[in-house]
This record gives sequence, structure tokens and C-alpha cells, in this order.
Amino acid sequence: MTATTGTREPHRLTEKGQATRARILEHAADLIYTNGVHATNNEQLRRAAGVSGSQLNHYFPTKESLVLAVIAWQADRVLGFHRSERFARFDDLEAFRGWADHYVAYERAYQEGCSLGSLASEIIKTDLDVHDELASAFDQWRDIFRDGLQAMQRLGRLSADADPTRQANLLLSAFQGGMLLAQVARDITPLKDALYAAIDYVQTFATPLERDPLPAR
Repeated sequence: MTATTGTREPHRLTEKGQATRARILEHAADLIYTNGVHATNNEQLRRAAGVSGSQLNHYFPTKESLVLAVIAWQADRVLGFHRSERFARFDDLEAFRGWADHYVAYERAYQEGCSLGSLASEIIKTDLDVHDELASAFDQWRDIFRDGLQAMQRLGRLSADADPTRQANLLLSAFQGGMLLAQVARDITPLKDALYAAIDYVQTFATPLERDPLPAR
């Protein structure tokens, strides 16, 4: 992520160094998800990533620097997916429905949960000074939805009475809450209901142009 969560950019790395750093981050994210932040230590991470203690300390001299990098790494994955062309910048209701359909159809969604949400649930229990970076990642995620809803207003697809920021918060909250309940129930239904209900609410602000789009030419 390019200066999106307030983390310092690492020194320029060789291709091999970048691969090593990425491997450490991937294993760190998995260990933190499984064991929590406090229960994840350097020895576990060193063995999992197949690196030496000096290598680990070179890339991440402190636990805080490691957690900051994990936040940025996870945020990159989540935000990159939501910024992909498949959702056409979320400028119509079909894009939001396609987003919901993706997670509802993904059989392992309720088992894996939200990588960024799971990380957040662990980090907020600690005294590490990383809360601002985590909040920034979620702000950017919400802003993807908000920007799409604002685009819908500019295109005449969403009523001027709609509040894009409020609706974006609703969509993100529906995803996070629905995913948590789906994990608890081991059933995708709570996530499905939450996402489709949130999108149905957004649809109440749709203009006739959005409800009855012109045929493609």
C-alpha cells in the first residue's frame, strides 16, 4: 500500500528481499488470525516463514512495525479487490449486488471471515500504537462505497436525498456484522440477509433511471 495507512515505506528491497518480506507478512497474518497478537512470537513466525532471527529483525525490528505492515498488507488485498474492474467502481446497484453475490456464493466465506475485520478484532485489544492505521484502512474501504454512491448521484441513478456517507457506513457495517454472525452460526444466511437488506435500503433511493436503465447500445 502506498502511504495509505501511515506506515513508513521499507528501504528499497531486491526482488528476493521483497519476496522474503511478503512471505513473513503472509505467515504473520495467519498466526495473528489463529493465535492473536500477544500469543504470536518471533520464534513461531521465524519457523513458519523459514527465515532466520536476523532476517526477521532486519525487516521488522519491533512487533509494532510488524503489525503495521500486516495491516497494510491485509488492507492492500481487501482494497485492491474492491477497486477491481469487476465492480465498475460501484456506480450502479448491479455492482453492489455483484459484490454481495460474490461473498454469498463463496462457500468458505463464513469459515474464513473478513481478514481485515479479524485483524481489527485482535489489534483493538492491544496497547500497540496502530489504531490510526487500522482506522485509515477501514475509512478507505468505506470511501470506495461512498465514492460509488456519489457517482450514482452524479449520473442521476441515485436521489439527491440519499446520504452516500451514511449508506456506505451501512454497507460496510452490514458486511462486518453479517460476516461475524455467519462465522458464529457457521451458516452464510446472516451475511446474506445483512448484505441484501442494506442494498435494498440503498435501492429505495434509486431514481427511475437506475430502476429502468436504458438498453445497451
